[in-house]
Amino acid sequence: MRIVIGEDSALFREGLVRILTADGHDVVAAAGDAPATVEAVLAHRPDLAVIDVRMPPGHTDDGARAARAIREADPGRPVVLLSQHVESRHSVELVGTGAFGYLLKDRVLDVAEFLDALTRVAAGGSALDPEVVARLIGHRRETDRLARLTPREREVLALMAEGRTNRGIARRLHLTERTVETHTGSIMGKLGLAASDDDHIRVLAVLAHLDARP
Repeated sequence: MRIVIGEDSALFREGLVRILTADGHDVVAAAGDAPATVEAVLAHRPDLAVIDVRMPPGHTDDGARAARAIREADPGRPVVLLSQHVESRHSVELVGTGAFGYLLKDRVLDVAEFLDALTRVAAGGSALDPEVVARLIGHRRETDRLARLTPREREVLALMAEGRTNRGIARRLHLTERTVETHTGSIMGKLGLAASDDDHIRVLAVLAHLDARP
């Protein structure tokens, strides 16, 4: 897999390069600021772009804005945002487009799972940290449709948003696949959305729908 990295921390950037290279990937460019990241992605057309949210020149949400600019210029380009906090202004628009991930640096505790998340996004799936999901959909009013979900259904929804298949969710929650299918059907019904056989598309639709509510 050909990858472009956008990360201003030299140590973290080099660490990513080594991890990805050791796993057999080709890091075609590693930029230290948002404009250079956009330029590198559009020049190399990589299989995946891994971008830090807080980057120069503004050190605020420049990475998220860079990701948005990349998608506007190159729709469908797989992007994973990395951050120590959740930026929702720009990233929420990307969630509904597919081939997108948002991982929190402090919560990436397993390299194998991190690499698996990158692979899922590059293949067109999603990889959202549960904290990101909570920030995007957890702040809704108690009268919102999300409030209709049971605690277990919220757990299933969060794992779906991470890009997990029904089988993966079943293993994580120690449930049968049939039980997970029942939960996902109930979730879609309570949220007023049509069911889909594609977990990634279904969850992205759920998140996009919830964010579009006033």
